[in-house]
Amino acid sequence: MDSGEPVTSAPLAARLRVPSGPLFFPVTAYGPDGALDLDVYRAHVRRGVDAGAAAVFACCGTGEFHALTPEEFERCVRAAVEETDGRVPVIAGVGYGTALAVRYAGLAETAGADGLLALPPYLVVAAQEGLLRHYREVTAATRLPVIVYQRDNAVFTPKTVVALARTEGIIGLKDGLGDLDLMQRIISAVRTEVPGDFLYFNGLPTAEQTQLAYRALGVTLYSSAVFCFAPEIALAFHRALTTGDDTTAHRLLDGFYRPFVELRAQGRGYAVSLVKAGVRLGGLDVGEVRPPLHEPSEDHVKRLAEVIERGHALLEEDK
Repeated sequence: MDSGEPVTSAPLAARLRVPSGPLFFPVTAYGPDGALDLDVYRAHVRRGVDAGAAAVFACCGTGEFHALTPEEFERCVRAAVEETDGRVPVIAGVGYGTALAVRYAGLAETAGADGLLALPPYLVVAAQEGLLRHYREVTAATRLPVIVYQRDNAVFTPKTVVALARTEGIIGLKDGLGDLDLMQRIISAVRTEVPGDFLYFNGLPTAEQTQLAYRALGVTLYSSAVFCFAPEIALAFHRALTTGDDTTAHRLLDGFYRPFVELRAQGRGYAVSLVKAGVRLGGLDVGEVRPPLHEPSEDHVKRLAEVIERGHALLEEDK
């Protein structure tokens, strides 16, 4: 339907609006043979929740959704649900074509997930009508609330986002494009034309780097890959944002986040593989990334360790 109030999951929407911590996108752990290591994955999720994550986004981009079989996906989502034990919501990634996205949505619902992050459709560049039909069909197939991820081949006009916001079950938009003019027009259009709340997320890689700009648009929710391997730094930055402490935010941006982003730019796929290397540096062996991603070079891992050490030193300066 194209009119009327959106029907949302009030508990999930309300819980995600509480600025209690960063949104945690755990990596998926593999053993030396490349097989799924659920024990290590559970430990990773548990550590993140214990550290203060506001939500767990399981099997999304950082969690290598693209590399998981449906069976592995369901096992990971179920493990995340069990480890969070209701303390924070678990949102699972779904994607590919419409039929497979519907299947993954069903698996996530069976595993106990609280919501879904709908990744862009596989490969094709579709018109707005096709994108709208895709996300509506996925949403209609599940009782779980859906957050739509804008990036790559899924870029929406404000009119399309209004239609998404009016769709029963779609509760928000995560932006991985970074076009602030478009985001402002989307937010304005939805605010003007759709009653009720609609959630917005900054979903750019290392979202902290752009979160001051997104905050100016009223977007307070953001994904934090850094939380996977340096939760203390991610929490300090989040605290600075929520309290308006721009001095601390700028110090962390200049001394930690910018060097990390510059290092991340040295390799394709480093938005995942460099994060996974960071988790290993922290003492949890989550294994390597699966192909087609590749591991960072030895020199880049050494530089990552130095960047993380510098980030922690910045935190000590505040004490």
